[in-house]
Amino acid sequence: MSNEFLKIENLHIHYVTQEGTVKAVNGINLELEKGESLGLVGETGAGKTTTALGVLRLIPDPPGKIIDGNIYFEGKDVLDLTEEEMRKIRGNKVSMIFQDPMTSLNPVMTVGEQIAEVIEIHEDVTSAEAKEKSKEMLELVGIAGNRSNEYPHQFSGGMKQRVVIAIALACSPELLIADEPTTALDVTIQAQVLDLMKNLKEEFNTAMLLITHDLGVVAEACDKVAIMYAGEIVEFATIENLFTDPKHPYTVGLFGSIPNLEEEVDRLNPIKGLMPDPTELPSGCKFHPRCPHAEAICAEKQPGDTDVKENHRVRCFLYTGEVERKEEEK
Repeated sequence: MSNEFLKIENLHIHYVTQEGTVKAVNGINLELEKGESLGLVGETGAGKTTTALGVLRLIPDPPGKIIDGNIYFEGKDVLDLTEEEMRKIRGNKVSMIFQDPMTSLNPVMTVGEQIAEVIEIHEDVTSAEAKEKSKEMLELVGIAGNRSNEYPHQFSGGMKQRVVIAIALACSPELLIADEPTTALDVTIQAQVLDLMKNLKEEFNTAMLLITHDLGVVAEACDKVAIMYAGEIVEFATIENLFTDPKHPYTVGLFGSIPNLEEEVDRLNPIKGLMPDPTELPSGCKFHPRCPHAEAICAEKQPGDTDVKENHRVRCFLYTGEVERKEEEK
């Protein structure tokens, strides 16, 4: 598979509850090469975190079920591996920075113990060596090593996030999954954490799957970006292609919702309507109830992926020739 070492094919993940079946991920396809950064962008409820948990096979069961698809990591389908084989991968070859640092850390263990635990599990070292390396990892993320004996409540939110990053990077993973790593942080700390992750990625040649709903973060940290809507990838492109020539009406709508310092407008142009209920997804294209270009075919048929240029594909009938683009109403 050349440099491609993470490949997701036709992945479907559902949560079966008494209230109904939540169709969280609906046939996504993604590729990630070694050392590459991919941004996964979408509104809350789009299925981004569920996709990440699926890669590590951490979907809570019940109620979660991987219904269909394949997740290839280094040529092996992780869905075929035993739980023991997965434990050797988690935290070692693939690490995840979870969404909320406040709940990711164990409050009754020191931060040094939590970093050392990962190192002892995956590397052939003594407890003393693991403890020493945990101090080195803290210093790597900008925290004094002598604070390794302190507990999570003694750290600020930004420093807790740095500790979580230290845990994730302790065994030099080949793939880092970062689930909204800067959402709970203020702007200055966000910038510091992003710089830290970029520097560490370059130092360890780590590939990164960055989950966010902030296109500014994606522009700063990623090589490619996948736009997710209602459990589907509606557009996949390089950063340059997406920011200079967005194709899918949803992507265009996202950019229209962002203030532009170079243009003076009375009001922003947000996307009308709300994300669909994942227990009752619309027929055909999932975006058609909110789309300014929707035609009858959009409600009847599911569009396939169309390559509009190299490294740029979109899931929309506008690019299959079956629907003509309409002028948006002013």
